[in-house]
Parts: sequence; C-alpha cells; structure tokens
Amino acid sequence: MTRRKAKWYETKKFRVSFKAWIITFVLLAGSLLVLLPLWWMISTSLKSPEEIAQYPPTFFPSEFRFSNYIEAWQTAPFTRWALNTLFIATMGMIGAVLVNSLVAYAFAKIRFKGKNLWFVIILATMLIPGFVTLVPQYILFSKLGWVNTYLPLIVPAFFGSAFFIFLLRQFMMSIPNELMEAAILDGASHLQIWWHIMIPLTKPALITVAIFSFNGAWNDLLGPLLYLNDERMYTLQIGLQTFRGTVQTQWNYLMAMSVTVLLPVIALFFFFQRYFIEGSNLSSGTKG
Repeated sequence: MTRRKAKWYETKKFRVSFKAWIITFVLLAGSLLVLLPLWWMISTSLKSPEEIAQYPPTFFPSEFRFSNYIEAWQTAPFTRWALNTLFIATMGMIGAVLVNSLVAYAFAKIRFKGKNLWFVIILATMLIPGFVTLVPQYILFSKLGWVNTYLPLIVPAFFGSAFFIFLLRQFMMSIPNELMEAAILDGASHLQIWWHIMIPLTKPALITVAIFSFNGAWNDLLGPLLYLNDERMYTLQIGLQTFRGTVQTQWNYLMAMSVTVLLPVIALFFFFQRYFIEGSNLSSGTKG
C-alpha cells in the first residue's frame, strides 16, 4: 500500500512557518497598540494649538512645529528643574544599588539565625500599599525638619527595597559558594567579598536595579509634590503642570516637554537593554 504524499500545507515546514508568522503578527499588533499613545504624544507636540483643537483629529501634523520644544523649555526654568530631577534620581539610584546589594548578599551567602524569617518579613512589606505609609512618613519627615528639602526623596532609597533585595538575592544565589569560600581562606572579609566579587559578578542585576530606581525617581510626581514648596527646587514632573491651567491647557507645550522628559528614560533602557533582560531573569537564581 503506497503512502499518500503530504500536501504542502500539511508539511512540518509549513506548520512551523505558519506558527512563526502568527506569532510575528500578534507581536507587531501588540507593538502598534503600545506605540500608538507614544506617537500621539509626539504628533501633538509638533502641532499648532488650532490643529490640536480641530475635529476630527489628525494623526500627522500638517506643519511640523519643532519650535514648540524650544518655546516650551523657555516658558519656565526647566534647566534647573532637570538638574534637580537628575540629582534626586542619581542619588536614589546610588543608594538603591549599594544598600540593596549589601542586604541581598547577607541573605544569599551569610548564615545567621532567623535568616529565612527576616527574609519573609521583608517580602511581606511588599503587600503594604504605599498610600498607607504616606501620612506617617510625612509626619516623620516634618518632625525631622526635612520638608522642602530633597532628603525625603533621597534618604528612603538608602533603607532598601523588598523587591530589589529579592531580585539581587536570587541572582547572587546562582553564584557558586566556592568563590566566597576561597576568598575567606585568603583572609577576605564579607565587605571585601561583597565589593570585589559579588558586585562585579552581579552587574546585570545591579544595572536592572539602577534602571528601575532611576526611572522611579525620574517619574515621581507625588513625592516632590508633597515635600517641595520652593519653585527653584521643583522637579520636571511638577514642572509639566505649568502648562495645565484651570481654563485652558497648552497641549502642544505639555506634550513637547513630556517627550523631552521621556527621552532620558528611553535612552537609558536602550543602552543597557542587554543587561536589563539578563538581570531580570530569575530562572537561574536557584542554587545555594
């Protein structure tokens, strides 16, 4: 009995190709949905106020007004606000990387009594909504005299984050213990092991923590809105509210500055994309 020859659409090659095309189509469709708001923001930033108000709206500006970016930047001290935001985000990033990596090293490589219990308690703090601690934190910082300073926006980063500790601990657990034991035999202390061994070997995870912390501080609106009263100390997120009035909103200027504020975060991600993806992978962090 002769075997029937498979038709072209029944071959394994076709099924694999068809599956790949379906996956590609779904990913492209999802990418377009995600990028559509970004394109609308960029398009609005290049339009005139008259074109923004017209109906039906247009997806492409009839006239590209790049002068909106210059005019928007000159309406307020955005240069000073950008430097303020950069200072807060950088200091917070430094604190997050150093403190969380040190705590994660202790939970990953040092044996001490109650380690698992303390780690569970730290993870449990992730279940507490941030708004629950908002009022107690404000009262505390107010009694310390930190209102209208950058300290409430920077100092909390030096007290660790449960998510960052968990991320770095999982990554450090994948590092062989033999490296630490050899360093101890050579007379190295735990601080030396953390600085000279763990920090270089966990670079992808540390870059991931740095990106997350920088992005969080750069885009933070609630913190500066609560603690900063002096206009000279404002951040970019508060500065964006300059274009929102009670009667009218300058959408072309608001979108132009929103694009400008977004660019450093996008650039940071693309420059360190490889480390970010590698550092976010927790599947390898299972060894002890």
